[in-house]
Amino acid sequence: MILFFTSPIGLGHATRDIAILERLNRITNDIVLMVSGDAACKLISTKGFSALDIYKPKSCMVKSGQLCHPFRWLIKYISYYRECKTIAEAVIGKNKDICNLVVSDEDFASISASESAVTRRVLITDITETHFTKGVSSIIERWMNKSMRKLMSKCDLVIIPGDGDDYENTVHVGPIAREIRYERDVLRKKFSLERKTILVSVGGTHSGQYLIEKSLEAFRNLRKRMDIDLIVVYGPSLKLADGVDFRSAGFVDNLHEYIFASDLIISLAGRSTIDESMIYGTPGIFIPIKNHFEQEENAKRFRYRYQDIFRLETLIEEKLFLKRAHPRNINGASRAAELISKFI
Repeated sequence: MILFFTSPIGLGHATRDIAILERLNRITNDIVLMVSGDAACKLISTKGFSALDIYKPKSCMVKSGQLCHPFRWLIKYISYYRECKTIAEAVIGKNKDICNLVVSDEDFASISASESAVTRRVLITDITETHFTKGVSSIIERWMNKSMRKLMSKCDLVIIPGDGDDYENTVHVGPIAREIRYERDVLRKKFSLERKTILVSVGGTHSGQYLIEKSLEAFRNLRKRMDIDLIVVYGPSLKLADGVDFRSAGFVDNLHEYIFASDLIISLAGRSTIDESMIYGTPGIFIPIKNHFEQEENAKRFRYRYQDIFRLETLIEEKLFLKRAHPRNINGASRAAELISKFI
């Protein structure tokens, strides 16, 4: 049995793990038990995978698209980590006689919890250290980063969903995305997309509320002189009814198909959504949560920053009619599945 722990903070970890699992199932018949929580667990379950809904993720303190009180968030995260470690220890202990591999997608608690019980461990992560705090308060974060690097060094394999040079036990597999099984024209017909269509996606938390509001404001100004449509996709923590001029799709388990079918994606700067838009060739506008170091670094790769939220109207005009890039044939999900299968 493989115990696969997925961070439930947002939906990005769950989406890329689904992409990996779909390919892993073609390689091995080993039983895989997913461990996550909240919306991430719901998404995993809708795709037919067995999942334990036992993690209770903490939400970031985000106001007007900005991460507030980073130090308080860091302390909150450390408390959450300890809770997850206790839960992971119980799950691993219950299955230690039949579990031969632990895979963790940025759930460092399960890597720590499995250290003495399971000999083979694989970690999937975007980050190797965090940078939420500055000044004196960063002392705790530096200690946390040191512990993180120590855990990574003890893993049999660390998979990074991006490009880069491999070293020691760390392998870069390139961007990971779910597999598209239909032609774009088929999907546009399925979703009733007749005009140039903007897709706004804000993940599984309430952090993207401000981006939705600013996107709708820009769309309504542009719609006065352009024949365009807009669809909003969001996680179960948000509630948004259909407007008279836009469509609210709510929580969907096939966001990747919506991304491929749309003409432009506007989203927070989460790694998974960015990777899917890159692989499918859909132009994107990626607005990071201010003071969220990971999102700011992701957005910087495409020359976006938080302040761009105030010029969405201009950016939409620039990006909406760009020629689509050809979909990429290389998908890191296949490579990740192959690497994991070697430890079964």
